[in-house]
This record gives sequence, structure tokens and C-alpha cells, in this order.
Amino acid sequence: MDHQAVVVSSSRVLEGVHGVHVVPRSPFTVEEIPKHGGHNQSTLQSSATVMGQQLMLQRLWQQRPACLKPIHCCLSNGDQSVLGTVANIITSLPFIALGINAPRKNLNCKLYANSLVGVGVASSLYHSSRGTLRRYLRWLDYTMIAATSVCLSKALRNENSKLLMAASAVCLPFQPLMVSVVHTGMMEVAFARKALENPQLRTAHNVHKISSLLGGVFFVADDMFPTTPFLHAAWHLAAAVCVGTCNKLLE
Repeated sequence: MDHQAVVVSSSRVLEGVHGVHVVPRSPFTVEEIPKHGGHNQSTLQSSATVMGQQLMLQRLWQQRPACLKPIHCCLSNGDQSVLGTVANIITSLPFIALGINAPRKNLNCKLYANSLVGVGVASSLYHSSRGTLRRYLRWLDYTMIAATSVCLSKALRNENSKLLMAASAVCLPFQPLMVSVVHTGMMEVAFARKALENPQLRTAHNVHKISSLLGGVFFVADDMFPTTPFLHAAWHLAAAVCVGTCNKLLE
């Protein structure tokens, strides 16, 4: 008699006993679960996802615009020759003159005027410097330009968001180019709006647009052809004309 027949006969015997009910199959089943297979697979999948996200963020960070990159310093921007250095220093002086002659009717205007003087001084010191000191003066040059854009934005619109001004103050030492871009954009919008409202400002606004366009061309050309002489000095002059038209807004 085989084992199955024995089990069947035993079940029939027990079913006759009062209070005993034989279940033909156990209600509990045992399944063999691998110890590490499923866990390892899910762990590997999550790790691959995290690594993919990190690589994507790293690529995006590497392709960030120039205004979000650190400031690098070298003997470019027309300072590779004595004549180029002299031209860059001379074309920095108009910013000092613009700051001295800028309207000073309130505290915000005074801060803007003084920051313009600081731009001219910082630019002159940077272009005349060499060695290790040049790196720090380059940072000072960019930071003064950004601070001037913030001061001009504040002078034009006293109701600027406190959060924006606080964020600008925090980012100013680390990302001065980004701060300059944001506040310059705000100034352009304010200038265009006031030129539409006041016909007397339209001539200044037209000169502003032309000088801004030329300044952008010279800025890009200076970055693409850093050894070309006097490109940086030309950008100084275009920027000075652009700033001079902005002062009309404060009169």
C-alpha cells in the first residue's frame, strides 16, 4: 500500500471520531522566497536611478550660462600690451565722471552715484594690476558693476521686493554677473515704460538702445577674440554712453 492510500484510509477513520474534522489539504502553504534576489534587484534599480539623476544634474551644471560660472582671471581683455592697458584705464574714467555728475536728490540716488564712481575706480585698478592681486581686483570690478545695477534698480523703483533685494545682497559676492543681469533687465523695462509715458525721454531711450546693442556686440567680441586690441575699451565707451542715458531717468 502506498503512502497516499495510507493517508486516505487514516482520514476516513478519523472522520468517524466525534469532534474531529480532517482537512484534505493544509490551509497554510510554504513558499520559498529567495533571500537576496528581489532586494538586490530593487536596490540596483534605485541606485541606477539616483546615479542617472546625478549625472543629468552634473551635465546641466556644466552647461550653465556664463553668469553662473566662477570668475576667471587672465591677462586678456586688451591688457596684454601697454597701449591696451592705457586705453582700458582711460575709458574707465568716464564712469567716475558720470557718478560725480549723477543726480543726488535722495539716498538711493546718492548710493547709485557713489557706486558709479566705484565702478570707474575698480575698473582702473583692475586693468592696471598684475599678478595675484589682479584676481581679487577682477572680483571687485564685477562686484561693483553688480552693486551699481542694484542701486540703480532701487533708485528707479523704491517699491522693489524686499526678498529680491535680500537675495541680491546674498548673491552679490558669489554671483555678481547673475545679479547684474537680473537688475539690468528690470532697469530696461522701467526705461522703456517711462519713455512711452514721457516723450522727452524717447531720444535718450533710442540712444540707450543703440549703445546697449553696441555694448553687447563688443562684449561678445571681446570674449571670443580676447587678443584683439581695444575691443574691451570700446565696450567701456559703449557702456558709459548707456549709463549716461540711464542717468536721465533720475533727473
